[in-house]
Amino acid sequence: MAKKKKKAEQPKRALTKRQRSHFKQHQRRQRFIFGSGILIIVAVLVVIGAGIYFGWYVPEVKPLHETVIRVNDAEFSMDYYTKMLKYQVLQMESYGMEVDISQMSYLASSAVTAIQTNEMVIREAQALGFTFSDDEVEARMDEEMADSDPSLVKEYRDVIEDAFRVQMLREELLAEYFDQQVPHSAEQRYIMAMFLESQSQASQVRERLVGGESFADLSAEFCLDSYCKSQKGDLDWNSREMLFRLINSDVLVDSAFGAEAGYLSQPIYDESKTKALGYWLIEADFVDAEVDYAQLKVILLGSEEEANQVRQRLVDGEDFATLAEEFSQHEASRENGGELEVDGRELFGEAFDEFVFDPELELGSLSQPIMDDTVYTEGGYWLFKVVGAADDRQIDEEDRESLKWDAMSQWLEGLPDDPDYTVENLMDEDETNWAILHVWEGRGGE
Repeated sequence: MAKKKKKAEQPKRALTKRQRSHFKQHQRRQRFIFGSGILIIVAVLVVIGAGIYFGWYVPEVKPLHETVIRVNDAEFSMDYYTKMLKYQVLQMESYGMEVDISQMSYLASSAVTAIQTNEMVIREAQALGFTFSDDEVEARMDEEMADSDPSLVKEYRDVIEDAFRVQMLREELLAEYFDQQVPHSAEQRYIMAMFLESQSQASQVRERLVGGESFADLSAEFCLDSYCKSQKGDLDWNSREMLFRLINSDVLVDSAFGAEAGYLSQPIYDESKTKALGYWLIEADFVDAEVDYAQLKVILLGSEEEANQVRQRLVDGEDFATLAEEFSQHEASRENGGELEVDGRELFGEAFDEFVFDPELELGSLSQPIMDDTVYTEGGYWLFKVVGAADDRQIDEEDRESLKWDAMSQWLEGLPDDPDYTVENLMDEDETNWAILHVWEGRGGE
């Protein structure tokens, strides 16, 4: 830019009295305006400084166009993120689900994951040769959202388009790519199975099976695995992968596929299998039934058989805290030597409350094993019978669809760990909270 030429200096003239008066008034006005400006600037700086110091997120300082999520070179703004968050809320409400402010923190995290995962799916699908043009995505979107509120579609169009693109890619990947990952036939077993609480119970049930009683009837009566019980023990034909999917037990799967047709197993221990059943041993130190408060020593065991064994050791004089730390499956009290404060009823099963708040309870007395089907414990015994065995049997199409979904789910879960991706959430806690409030207040939440 060219510099301005200096004007030639003019000879100075003396000011009149009136001119000096006007000049002083002008100076006062200038000082006032200047001083006011300084105060405004200082005030703004104080607000900004306080925002930085106290962690406030000021929209004017960090506007909606700020980049808050990044996947490699793809950047997503606060505006896109808040739209995704609000759209998730609207989707939940469209399914009749009520959303309150306490759920927004979870949804805020879910929106970040959705944005990041969507971008990775688009990139991975493209690398595998699967893409859809903008026209194809818009045609699908317009078809499926023909009855939707046009203003809503317009407001969230970029988010909705991305969601439709990813949905179309997942469908294509499932039908073409993951279909090739799941075989059409595999080694299979047809088994009957039940899960029981103790070795002694499993041995007794096995004797009854050998004696001719029905596997289905005994499974319906005693089985502690919900799926097996619902099927009365009949698990039909399954590949290894499908059987594990149904039962979630490597012990049962490995044992069943190591056996031939007609085989009836001995009781097989599974230490990690979870069941909705436990047995309490309780010793009360203090109880006030009027306010439903008690100070107790407790041990939670996985079977009545084990509970009786531990109870006998306590009766014989062994230390309660030592046995609780070794055997109890109630984590909170186990870490405290079995000590447990109960402040209210219905925290555990009905039988638990009946013992603790019994008016005739003798403090310091040790309970018999108290069964509680409201708690979860680990460990139990499998019994199974191999009805049929096949080295190469066609997999049911419904099962193949389930296995394809499993394969795609595992693929999706592994994307964030792919070293080819740099996935970043650039928002801190204050910015996330601001986004939550921005969305909540924008939808009329209170």
